Amino acid sequence: MKKFITGIAAFIMFSMFAAIFVYQLSFMDTKPNLSQEQPKPQTEEQPKEEELRPVQTNEVVSYSLQNNELNLTFDGGQTWVIVPVEKEQLFGGEYNGNQQELIPNSYILTGNRAVFVHTSGGNWETEGVMVTYSLNKGTTWQNSIVTESYPGVRYRKVDFLTDTFGYIIVSGDRTMSQEGSSVFLTHDGGKTWRKTADSGQTRLLYDGGFTDEKTGFLSYGTINPVEPDLHVTRNGGISWQKAEVRVPAKYKEIFVSAEVPVKEGKELAMLVNQGPNGDYLGGKVKGKFTSKDNGLTWDFVAEVRPNE
Repeated sequence: MKKFITGIAAFIMFSMFAAIFVYQLSFMDTKPNLSQEQPKPQTEEQPKEEELRPVQTNEVVSYSLQNNELNLTFDGGQTWVIVPVEKEQLFGGEYNGNQQELIPNSYILTGNRAVFVHTSGGNWETEGVMVTYSLNKGTTWQNSIVTESYPGVRYRKVDFLTDTFGYIIVSGDRTMSQEGSSVFLTHDGGKTWRKTADSGQTRLLYDGGFTDEKTGFLSYGTINPVEPDLHVTRNGGISWQKAEVRVPAKYKEIFVSAEVPVKEGKELAMLVNQGPNGDYLGGKVKGKFTSKDNGLTWDFVAEVRPNE
């Protein structure tokens, strides 16, 4: 009996050793061979940048918004220079445009000068307005602050009448059909900007501009205007007053939105269009008015048809 028990115990011990031996062999077989080349993890392909194409294909000086950045060309697209402004800043504020093209009037592109009005970034309710510009075809760039804070920019326009004198007009902080509007002037080529007096109007701004360093205009009314609402400064923005636009009875509530006046000989000339709802002769005919007192009063001259 004792030998039988001893035999059983020996058999059990042998079986355990055999099982351990087989397990070790199988473990060794599953260990990776570090000498073999391991497959490399797949990496995501980076999207290729688009070849830049000018927005205005028939212009020598143009721009591109491809690849989520602003690039300029001064030779019809042969060479490009990047503008050091984030794309979203060009479309900041309440009004963002279609973002396929720059917002009209928010930039200047000429032979040497490139100027871009944009927001400073951040919260659109507190962000400011800035200008980024170059005077040497983008070789070097400069930034200047127009205003530290301007909530919800809607309208924006920049222009230079000389190498040193320019203006920026902005509106924003809109509530329904009311908003604020401001004019900023520079006399040093854009390095510094000075805010003019306010016009006192809270209607939505339609357009604005200057004809010289002293004479500027702000035109109000974009929602169902019934008559021109034009304000003029003749002292460089120290004060503003409402201009008198003498619309003949025949054209009352037809010619309702004043466009920016221009110099025409010794007088100023201005077109007044029919607004967003005009239907007189197809809605495209405008009234031409002239002023002999530098924009204070305006008299009707003639109807002007498209392309005249």
